[in-house]
Amino acid sequence: MAQQPSKPEIVYSCYHQVSRGGEQFIQDHVFSYHIAGTLTVNDGNHEHIFKEGDFRFVKKNQLAKFLKQPPPGGEFKSLSIILDQETLKSLSIEHGYTADKTHTSPNLVQLKPHPLYKSFMESLIPYGNMPPDENMALLSLKVKEAVLLLLKYEPALKDVLFDFTEPGKIDLEAFMLQHYQFNVGLNRFAYLTGRSLATFKRDFEKAFHTSPGNWLLQKRLEEAYYLIKEKGNKPSDVYLEVGFEDLSHFSYAFKNVYGVAPSRI
Repeated sequence: MAQQPSKPEIVYSCYHQVSRGGEQFIQDHVFSYHIAGTLTVNDGNHEHIFKEGDFRFVKKNQLAKFLKQPPPGGEFKSLSIILDQETLKSLSIEHGYTADKTHTSPNLVQLKPHPLYKSFMESLIPYGNMPPDENMALLSLKVKEAVLLLLKYEPALKDVLFDFTEPGKIDLEAFMLQHYQFNVGLNRFAYLTGRSLATFKRDFEKAFHTSPGNWLLQKRLEEAYYLIKEKGNKPSDVYLEVGFEDLSHFSYAFKNVYGVAPSRI
């Protein structure tokens, strides 16, 4: 299953409200600078915490839950540049960069700070107010600059950046047990495990002896019951965490299985 073509993009996150959480599918590699506040990221395997002054590299094709926390009385601020595949392929042709071996690096890497990283990130700030579609050539140049910086100070990332293969077939059972709490469609789960949707469904039923939809609902409700009953969490704090899209659907499904509304546990 092919992904939609991606474009270079600069993302500047800045707000001073209460902590904000969410989840996303990370389609492209990302190079980020954490300016203020705290960012907690869970990729299904590990929890990563980033603070003021941290630089990070995030690999493409992964799921992540995040929590953004502003500092006391201040603003949460981070700056990221999306390393899109089209620009990376152009750079590969231009300079002859290729992936020499299969990479085994973590999904999120905290980079050692360097003055050139900081000056590069600060140079991106004016681009934040420019319409991306009107400045694609300039943004592509900034992506190339970012990649050359990363290659200079983190040369091991070459095998990550220039690996243009689709996700390979992986252990479906292990992946689903680690990522069932992410609210994504079966198409996305199939892609990330290196399968077509039809093959994913077939392999899933072989592994779990039930359909993906039934299994996901059961696992999410079991986790929700545990968090409410044993941990004392509120249903309104739980439903997103375990992968439900809205509170009403969660409450209906919960009551249908356990015979009582989650608020009554």
